[in-house]
Amino acid sequence: MAPSSVVVTIDKSSNISLMEVDDGSEKSLFLEKQKTSSTKQFSWRLLLKAQRFLMFFPWLLMGFSKTFVSVKKRIAVSDSGRDEVKYRERIMYRFIRAFLAISIVGLVVEIIVYFQNWDLKFIPKEAMGFLHLAFMGWLSFRADYLAPFITKLSEFCVLLFMIQSIDRFILGIGCFWIKLKKIKPEIDDQTYDIEDPSSFPMVLVQIPMCNEREVYQQSIGSACQLDWPKDRILIQVLDDSSDELLQMLIRNEVNSWKERGVNIIYRHRFLRTGYKAGNLHSAMCCDYVNNYEFVAILDADFQPNPDFLIQTVPHFKGKPDLGLVQARWSFVNKDENLLTRLQNINLCFHFEVEQQVNGHFLNFFGFNGTAGVWRIKALEDSGGWLERTTVEDMDIAIRAHLNGWKFIYLNDVKVLCELPESYEAYKKQQHRWHSGPMQLFRLCLPAILSSKISKWKKANLIFLFFLLRKLILPFYSFTLFCVILPLTMFIPEAELPIWVICYVPVTMSILNILPSPKSFPFLMPYLLFENTMSVTKFNAMVSGLFQLGSAYEWVVTKKTGRSSESDLLAFAERESKSFNEEKIQRRLSESGLEMLGKLKEQETPVVEIEKKKNRIYRKELALAFLLLTAATRSLLSAHGIHFYFLLFQGLSFLAVGLDLIGEQVN
Repeated sequence: MAPSSVVVTIDKSSNISLMEVDDGSEKSLFLEKQKTSSTKQFSWRLLLKAQRFLMFFPWLLMGFSKTFVSVKKRIAVSDSGRDEVKYRERIMYRFIRAFLAISIVGLVVEIIVYFQNWDLKFIPKEAMGFLHLAFMGWLSFRADYLAPFITKLSEFCVLLFMIQSIDRFILGIGCFWIKLKKIKPEIDDQTYDIEDPSSFPMVLVQIPMCNEREVYQQSIGSACQLDWPKDRILIQVLDDSSDELLQMLIRNEVNSWKERGVNIIYRHRFLRTGYKAGNLHSAMCCDYVNNYEFVAILDADFQPNPDFLIQTVPHFKGKPDLGLVQARWSFVNKDENLLTRLQNINLCFHFEVEQQVNGHFLNFFGFNGTAGVWRIKALEDSGGWLERTTVEDMDIAIRAHLNGWKFIYLNDVKVLCELPESYEAYKKQQHRWHSGPMQLFRLCLPAILSSKISKWKKANLIFLFFLLRKLILPFYSFTLFCVILPLTMFIPEAELPIWVICYVPVTMSILNILPSPKSFPFLMPYLLFENTMSVTKFNAMVSGLFQLGSAYEWVVTKKTGRSSESDLLAFAERESKSFNEEKIQRRLSESGLEMLGKLKEQETPVVEIEKKKNRIYRKELALAFLLLTAATRSLLSAHGIHFYFLLFQGLSFLAVGLDLIGEQVN
């Protein structure tokens, strides 16, 4: 039976029992209709995709147009000269600018050669003319002189890169071991008797601040709410502010807490020398400090939990050789913008891995300057606070380590603080953090060599703590990725291997981001931004090593006064219940009205000053154009991964140079 036949069975025999209907014509008609409809559907799909594709171009053009207008406005109203003069980076900027000019000239020659269909590796015999001869001379010069030098320099930087990567890897293994074994610092003896306040040691809490208008209230409030017997604690507000009205506001805040029964005093220096170190040294010279055994240091933007002292001070009990207990920083604004997210990745690795591993295996780490408790005897035996460097916290930690004092790091005790939200504030902070250690290295090296600590501890201080992590890291990062890599695009005889450009940096970035797993989507921006910051860190390292003027500069990091929602709600509730009447009376008082009038008078010029111009950074912009020029040369040679790395790294430098990362100013 044909496949197109239909069998129909009928019950009555008188009727037809079999009937064949040939539906070939109907099926062919159906197929023709189906083909017609499918052709129409396919055409509509093509038209729809074409429409979407064409709509992409206006959207892309509009995006480029808005970006161009924004960049044009930013450049028009920017103030770039002040930053360069202040940090005395003219030599580096001139070097980068000359490097960029030579690269552009080289790129123009390479483009001419490319469109003349010459092989970039050799010149045909029939090549004639001055340009041809000049290009042949350039090929000979770069192969005989430049390529060997660049190759040796790149090999040296790659060696440093691998040593630093191995150090990071070992630190990661140490952190994994601590987590696997669940190792935590323990309190040997029983804690203090709550019913007997005299069993608690005397604790001094110091809050150094300088023109901290945005955060002084929350820092003082957090310190005054620490759980500790009132007669066993004293809070020192060490104000170095130059604004007289701000001094009055801070003094009033201190007096209001004093009226509530808190043991707190206000200190202001007339001679504000030595920055934070001078402030702390002046406070420790008070006679009543001799009555206290421990001192807790909290910077102005730090907001400790009420149980901060309960979780830190008991670790000193039964450990007479313990000099410092350091808590971890936690950031209230880590998700504020891209800049704070990238900072959070770096600092999470620092606290989770570096501090924890060094604290457990070496009993030593760099004091973070705040959120820590010192035994006052350890400070005195180590010489106290010195004003010889801008990293006084690292200075006192090294001197205490050389005198045999041990440190403990508590990764589970976290203190809330702020991250810089603008690139300008972050750059100044990083400059101080990377110039100070090199300046300190010059000062501490003789003391380290002549100290009585073991050779292993001396080697750790010199080679790991200072040279590898403070000098080598910014040196190879800037030299390898911002100087050598663009050079290899014009000197292909010294090409860097792919694993140096891609595999090892990505692996190290993954290792760095493990302590903050929620930041994995920002892996590539983190890698690019770290290379971008290498120019600032390298310049800071050089200025500190050779004692240039910018190594002695101290700029207070700009704060915004952010608090967590739970802290704000709890604080607001306490304030409304306990002190509502007192606030009303104080607001209605003549002194309060007078202060309010002065504040309003000063608010106008302050706001005008804070409405600063958008910044542009010339060094970063020059490096951006240099890397993009090298990326164009890489495109001509079809280098592949080198082109993409140079392209995205150049765009990263461009975004930073135009101050398009972090807090934006309208």
